[in-house]
Amino acid sequence: MPVKNRFAELQDEITAWRRDLHENPEILFETHRTSALVAERLKEFGCDEIVTGIGRTGVVGVIKGKTDTSGKVIGLRADMDALPIHEQTGLDYKSKTDGAMHACGHDGHTAMLLGAAKYLSETRNFDGTVVVIFQPAEEGGGGGREMCEDGMMERWGIQEVYGMHNWPGRPVGSFAIRPGAFFAATDQFDITFEGRGGHAAKPHETVDSTVMAAQAVLALQTIASRNADPIDQVVVSVTSFETSSKAFNVIPQRVHLKGTVRTMSSEMRDLAETRIKDICAGIAATFGGSVEVKYHRGYPVMVNHEDQTEFAAEVAKAVSGGCDEAPLVMGGEDFAFMLEECPGAYILVGNGDSAAVHHPEYNFNDEAIPAGCSWWAEIVERRMPAA
Repeated sequence: MPVKNRFAELQDEITAWRRDLHENPEILFETHRTSALVAERLKEFGCDEIVTGIGRTGVVGVIKGKTDTSGKVIGLRADMDALPIHEQTGLDYKSKTDGAMHACGHDGHTAMLLGAAKYLSETRNFDGTVVVIFQPAEEGGGGGREMCEDGMMERWGIQEVYGMHNWPGRPVGSFAIRPGAFFAATDQFDITFEGRGGHAAKPHETVDSTVMAAQAVLALQTIASRNADPIDQVVVSVTSFETSSKAFNVIPQRVHLKGTVRTMSSEMRDLAETRIKDICAGIAATFGGSVEVKYHRGYPVMVNHEDQTEFAAEVAKAVSGGCDEAPLVMGGEDFAFMLEECPGAYILVGNGDSAAVHHPEYNFNDEAIPAGCSWWAEIVERRMPAA
């Protein structure tokens, strides 16, 4: 395949970009160096338009085909931000920023989309327009939402949008995808139980907030086991339990719980929020205390559109010889906001036998670069064939 051959030629160059990004990770919207580097590269490639500051620190590049009789506009999106993790890979190009690390492979995503942009700017062998989207703050900041709220889709008339994520455990360069709900909605809760603190030798004079909170941790698990339809997906995880006292002999006045809720439908999302509030209120009333529940809705369910998913799978098969059905993923992905704005699809590309994403020993596999770049380029050339 010509595209794949070209990316084999470019692999060393793209790898160098990726490793530079890996050495210089930036978190959430603070992708100033990364965004500037992306904009500089797009200018070198000869993109027709480059705009910075979309979604605070996002970058958009526009590449026009040799012809535009179709009027089609396709968006290709990569995320740029790193994670607040201390790297433990021992790589020669490990992070130079203490407490920040590209532990999810966004350095690879950015480099691969830059590689595709370079190729598409060179060849322009398509009929229409490509919009390459480099997004900050995927890791909890909602950068995709902010780029959409800045009017990105309308400004460039994007009609379809495609994204990609590397996937440890899959063979390098292989692909997997699924139509419909793919990545979960991810919500967070803060729960504070208030009792009456006192001496541990006189529990009868207290209202024990620790007992209330401990009951809640267990009771919240009944949302999945007793409230949800068994064929639906819901995961309620209490991830932090902190009392207002650290002494051995003090019953604390209050206990603070934190956690996440992950669901695959709006109905389950509503059910989980309602039941968390009702369960906690009931427990507090039972023990004579009070409770405050703050429920924050994060990323929505990421839903792949059927036609675009089928097309994306066909392209993946052309690039790598196959495309598997991906499992449901209970992690969140803010590409969901872009898929709410217009049709599109999100695919997984194999990262080989590496540590899991968000692990301090994770590293993006540079051998996946030709396949990832080829998929993006083929999306354009097959969806908008040259007139």
